[in-house]
Amino acid sequence: MRRRRFLATAAGLVSAAASLPARALEKDHPLASFDREMEAFMTARKIPGGALAVAKDDRLVYARGYGFADVGKQISVAPTSLFRIASISKPFTAVAVLQLVEQGKLTLDTPVRELLSHKPIVPAGSQTDARWKQITVRHCLQHTGGWDRDQRFDPMFRSRIIAAATGTNSPASADAIIRFMLGQPLEFDPGKRYAYSNFGYCLLGRIIERVTGRSYEQHLHKAVLAPCGIKSMRLGRTLEVQRAEREVHYYTPDQATADNVFPGAPAKVPSPYGGFHLEAMDAHGGWLASAVDLMRFAVGMRDPTKSPLLKADTWKTLHEPPPAPVAPHDDGSLRETFYACGWQARPVGSKGANYWHTGSLPGTYTLLVRRWDGLSWTVLFNQRQEIPKLPDGAIDPALHRAAAAVEEWPKHDLFPQLRD
Repeated sequence: MRRRRFLATAAGLVSAAASLPARALEKDHPLASFDREMEAFMTARKIPGGALAVAKDDRLVYARGYGFADVGKQISVAPTSLFRIASISKPFTAVAVLQLVEQGKLTLDTPVRELLSHKPIVPAGSQTDARWKQITVRHCLQHTGGWDRDQRFDPMFRSRIIAAATGTNSPASADAIIRFMLGQPLEFDPGKRYAYSNFGYCLLGRIIERVTGRSYEQHLHKAVLAPCGIKSMRLGRTLEVQRAEREVHYYTPDQATADNVFPGAPAKVPSPYGGFHLEAMDAHGGWLASAVDLMRFAVGMRDPTKSPLLKADTWKTLHEPPPAPVAPHDDGSLRETFYACGWQARPVGSKGANYWHTGSLPGTYTLLVRRWDGLSWTVLFNQRQEIPKLPDGAIDPALHRAAAAVEEWPKHDLFPQLRD
């Protein structure tokens, strides 16, 4: 049963990229190590579907779907199938913000409160935390703004509570969430430590809208996606009936349900389809993309002298570590990993650094990697695991192993064959 599933998907690959060399579907093709790792990972976790794309320098050398985009309809995943990419949305938002810095429309040290017109909802007997005035654009980009979801909560997943507190309809909009959070205390002084914050990137989306006069989605299409030749990316919708053309179906390993954040019946819904409000997550986790789309973006981020997105001078800003006391140790040495502007970073000696981002939502797990040696890859799954002994993050070392096993990288480029 499992073997038939993967062979059927391989046939789907031929239709998606008809001129792919025939031996790319053989067990001994040059990149077969990627197939072995993907199939082992998915089989162990019973993941319905996944997509992989691999680039070498500026060339797309491999793109394949595995398993089913929709199990019930027996639709196979293709390299151009659309997935919710979750937090891989953040690198796109970061590039858009840095472009505005290049244009002199804001600076990394601009206080975000100066760029927001939202009126706070302050609980009775409380007052606005004065430290809000210290939060800058840089703090939001590098997750040092003062919010710690592990200490309290992630407001992006408290839709009904925030809607009630702001007197708005559920599910809460991004603007309602911001008004609510403006009345909440911070967990730490801005810039003093790192704590991953979806909310910080929600703010960046609204800042982009305020500065450009366009919707976040419109601006990203014009300023970030179009220069990379990306046409199919779009913001996703929460409800299954609003699924985009070519978008996969999302699954949970235990058919988990959640409280419905939308009004009306039913009270419980499948977690990916109403357990959270995807539309409010636009700038930090709302995009749909294919594996090929993400490789176009990764290639556009490879070489600062040829990038269609950022000037060479901005490249250093994009990748530099947060200032002390966040990234450096007390002795001034750099930490093994840190979060730059929209990317996790791991320096590799004098060679450069590896950059990556993961994405995770009920029904979704994604990974995008840019390596120091010109290799990039992405993997997208339509099921997230909930089992600690089988972590989603195991796909990262698996794909590094796959790359290490490649003896000779193909010379072809599949980008022209996989246009939208």
